[in-house]
Amino acid sequence: MFSPEGPRLRELAVQALSSVERGYDLLAPKFDHTPFRTPAPVLDATAEALRRLGPFDSGLDLCCGTGAGMDVLARVCRRRVTGVDFSAGMLGVARGRSRPGGPTAGWVRADARALPFGSAFDLVVSFGAFGHFLPVELPGLFAQVRRVLRPGGRFAFPVVAPPRPGSLAYGVLLGFDVAMRVRNAVWRPPFVMYYRALRFGDLRRELDRAGFRVELHPLSEFGQRPDGSPRVRLVVAERPGERRAGR
Repeated sequence: MFSPEGPRLRELAVQALSSVERGYDLLAPKFDHTPFRTPAPVLDATAEALRRLGPFDSGLDLCCGTGAGMDVLARVCRRRVTGVDFSAGMLGVARGRSRPGGPTAGWVRADARALPFGSAFDLVVSFGAFGHFLPVELPGLFAQVRRVLRPGGRFAFPVVAPPRPGSLAYGVLLGFDVAMRVRNAVWRPPFVMYYRALRFGDLRRELDRAGFRVELHPLSEFGQRPDGSPRVRLVVAERPGERRAGR
């Protein structure tokens, strides 16, 4: 499951018994060698889909981690890209990655639920972060994203179709979530990481309530499920309003 360069079982155990912030600080040096990092094909497909919707001037990678999403933004944004995360360790790794050329990059340590920006961005992306937010936190999170977007700006993130109930993948995710719930019931501080807590229907409903116009873009590179639905979609939520010329 993990490469030789990835964390050992003991390291993961220490991380899991920490807070989310401290856990990711500890994991940061080896994070890119774990399955938790968004796969390169998903990043590439997202960048290609966004290229057809852009170009954009400024972009924000929400919960940027070690900066994989920043590479996506660098392909579709012309002026400035910003990564925000509350883990100092993850931001330290992200800052150290080499990115020759492209738009100016900046890094900000902050909580996604209290973003320290005005309406400064044409595009916000996020990859693999929603498992760290409880359903009750979605309205506030999406309100923050809408607030930092300029009128006509877009919030985009890929969503993988959930595994079929009864499948091995479904059992693995269910087992993980059960283990995390037991851990949080008996240990403090909590470590919020639930892969099955946020359903696609909940995401879309809360985006609608936050005032976004939502479009779904199939990422055809990943094919279809047996019922004909896409295996991976790109959710693109637009803040209503006219985009200024040049964006």
